[in-house]
Amino acid sequence: MIGWDMGAALALGQALGVPPIVMAELLPGIEAVMVLKLHEHMESERS
Repeated sequence: MIGWDMGAALALGQALGVPPIVMAELLPGIEAVMVLKLHEHMESERS
């Protein structure tokens, strides 16, 4: 996995009533942690 579809993530935030500026500020950090954890999980399953 490389990352999220930011357009879809922003649309989801809008549907939930979260202002786009807040989503734009928070999403990159959340995405980075999610991708890191997913890769760690995938590596642990290989062992």
